[in-house]
Amino acid sequence: MSEYTYIVLREKPQLKERAAAWFHSKWGVPQEAYLECMEAYLNGETEYGWYLCLDGDKIIGGLGVIENDFHDRKDLTPNVCAVYTEKEYRCRKIAGRLLDMVVNDLKSKGITPIYLLTDHTNFYERYGWEFFCMVQGDDEPDLSRMYIHR
Repeated sequence: MSEYTYIVLREKPQLKERAAAWFHSKWGVPQEAYLECMEAYLNGETEYGWYLCLDGDKIIGGLGVIENDFHDRKDLTPNVCAVYTEKEYRCRKIAGRLLDMVVNDLKSKGITPIYLLTDHTNFYERYGWEFFCMVQGDDEPDLSRMYIHR
């Protein structure tokens, strides 16, 4: 099994453009929106960061933290967003390690609890997340699951 490199974007700010393009390709959110959030983080305007897993110099997994992940509960903040691992790298605990990184990083800065919006069940519980409530996603017909990490 390969050794992967896990980084916070502040450790390699030169990856900002590639990371924004990668997240855009996975989720369809405009690349400019990712860049805006990443620049605020890199400029120290927020501690809501971006976390990547690299295989060599290839981005194979990542997630971010934003104020609100497109849902109606504006009081539940911050939100982990854009959790993704490339298909061929799944089931190698990459997402779990990234989730642990973000929880530990934010807790070290006094930011707790944190929230996560998902339609998955049973995945996030493995990493200490608890189901919190159902929320209405922006322009979504059905409710989605909101998790909390305390």
